[in-house]
Amino acid sequence: MPKLIRITTVPLSLKLLLRHQLKYMTESGYEVLAVASDGKEWPDVLRNEKHIERVIVPFTRKITPLRDLHCLWLLYKLFREQKPDIVHTHTPKAGLLGMVAAWAAGVPHRVHTLAGMPLLSRKKVQKSLLLFVEKATYRLAHEVWPNAHSLKEFILREKLTDERKINVIGNGSSNGVDVDQFNRGNLQENHLVAATMRISPGENEFLFLAVGRLVKDKGIAELVEAFVQSKIVDRSKLVLLGDFEQELNPLSRKTMNQIADHPKIVHVPWSDHVAHYMALSDVLVHPSHREGFPNVLLEAGAMCCPVICSDIAGNLEVVSPMKSALVFPVGQVQALQEAMEYAFVKRARMQDFAENLYRIVVGGYTRKSVHLSMLNAYNRMLNRK
Repeated sequence: MPKLIRITTVPLSLKLLLRHQLKYMTESGYEVLAVASDGKEWPDVLRNEKHIERVIVPFTRKITPLRDLHCLWLLYKLFREQKPDIVHTHTPKAGLLGMVAAWAAGVPHRVHTLAGMPLLSRKKVQKSLLLFVEKATYRLAHEVWPNAHSLKEFILREKLTDERKINVIGNGSSNGVDVDQFNRGNLQENHLVAATMRISPGENEFLFLAVGRLVKDKGIAELVEAFVQSKIVDRSKLVLLGDFEQELNPLSRKTMNQIADHPKIVHVPWSDHVAHYMALSDVLVHPSHREGFPNVLLEAGAMCCPVICSDIAGNLEVVSPMKSALVFPVGQVQALQEAMEYAFVKRARMQDFAENLYRIVVGGYTRKSVHLSMLNAYNRMLNRK
């Protein structure tokens, strides 16, 4: 039985971004070890994935040289002991340390997936450092799997690695969308009631929903400002579903105060019941500044929830402007405000967009199809049927 080691910096990525992927690989004949730092998400990971082995390595998400060297040594020892056939890494920190250790330990097949480029929104010095990290990671990998064609184009444009190493799995996306979970017919009534109580929508109130980390790079400041300034603020509500990350990519004090104090803005800490909030919402707004491949657009598409999103490359791999979503220029508050007001007035048009996006998602981005494409890629590397 071939042995596969999957590595992420934090277990939250295993729980949310790679959900059921490791389980699928064990059911397909692979012995799977999952590696990440410690965290509260591990019990959920082990319950969801089943039959995998857990290894905790104390990664940090910041630059911590001594801790990073310790993690590198732990990974090297792990690989020497386990002798995996494939090491597959995700996220910049786990990618660099994992690829260095796997190269040093002589792992025969080394794969790195990238799901976004943090360097795109960083200042010059930080961008140079992150660019160096990406190049080093790709150099030591046998294959590099960007989760979007736009990321592949960026890698080639910046000459970060040889084109022959690059492979976009399926049509893109790191994990596809679970069309059974994101299905209006499968929602549990008690979770719908709980979500409704949390939002407390007024009669005929139009609900805008944003899903994801509440950080600057996700365009939250522009979204809050556009909503507050809009002509429809008294007849609508903005629901922000996600956790703050003020230590890494902080929102301004002004934005934080607006979120806390505005009577029409509701903050909901991260929930595993995203589909239920989408079912209650009139529009999903995704104003992100950068994305690899945006899972939230796939989820909204599967739920037939109308979408407003920024015009960044990752979003445009999923949606087409005025066909399957309403698209606005990234970072433009006035344009986003107008888009939200348009969605409020043109509800039938927005629903047409949603139905078009639904057909795109179920036709090419289901979780089963992504898992199968990844399994085929692993088997190809091992020359295994």
